[in-house]
Amino acid sequence: MLRIPSPDDVLHGPVVAGVDIGGTKITAVLADVDGNVLASDTTASGCGGQALIDAAAGLVTRIETCSGLRAAAVGAGAAGVIDPDSGEVLAASGTFPDWRGRRPAEAIADLTGRPVKLVNDVNAFLCGEARWGALRGVSDGLAIMLGTGVGGALLIGGRPHHGPRGGAGEIGHTPGYPGHRCTCGGVGHLETLASGRSLALRYADLTGRTGLTGSDIATAARRGDSAAVEVFTRAAQALAQGIVVATTLLDLTDVVVGGGVTAAWDLLGPLLTEALATDPPITVPIPGVHRATLVNPALGAAALALDLKETVP
Repeated sequence: MLRIPSPDDVLHGPVVAGVDIGGTKITAVLADVDGNVLASDTTASGCGGQALIDAAAGLVTRIETCSGLRAAAVGAGAAGVIDPDSGEVLAASGTFPDWRGRRPAEAIADLTGRPVKLVNDVNAFLCGEARWGALRGVSDGLAIMLGTGVGGALLIGGRPHHGPRGGAGEIGHTPGYPGHRCTCGGVGHLETLASGRSLALRYADLTGRTGLTGSDIATAARRGDSAAVEVFTRAAQALAQGIVVATTLLDLTDVVVGGGVTAAWDLLGPLLTEALATDPPITVPIPGVHRATLVNPALGAAALALDLKETVP
């Protein structure tokens, strides 16, 4: 649904655009320097790399036209491994056909006439939480996204740390967990226990009931279903293990957790706290663990655009 500025909106500083490019839908926002959403809209993604690019650029143009505002820069987040220097998509899932090998930021910049920065969607999420959310003021932290899959991103020295090949922080595909087959083809990855899809699969393993969603498993757990509670307990324990490893290696002080699975934070949060207390890191303190505070996924990309605006004349 299109949202445009109301008479009560107060504009603070430059306007920037943020775009969250998903496999089925694209969301865009116009925001100010305080993270206030001034306008927003969503559209279908279309199929194929060029369709994603056209839809993203078209959505930015549409919300600018409808709102009467103009973005100084555009930030975008999308799934996949993205080269931090060139913006080339190095790897992408089957949800994004014809995406690998493209340089979407360059193409969107050509269509909009604005500077554009594209990063992995979890890195965009990290940027938003670092500027306006749960990681504000934090120097070294970890962002974890629990959705259809599990993604991660690192904040080191107050800046996002992508690594030389753009894949730093991808905690979802770290091994060492019970031997379930992952969507990537590997075995025993964190994603096989802690993603929304995996909650349903692990419940089916225990009960034989299929066709359910992660939300269904959460509802069952709240009703006292022992199998559903066990699934969330195992997810929390696996997530705690990943956090302890990352914290021990990098001395991280804070972790922010976002994504659809956090709709069940009333279940996951206490179990995660308990798991970290039961088997904590030894050489560093237990990090602060926070639920994400930013609701719109495109706000993280807007924070990225604000960083870009501050470095582009």
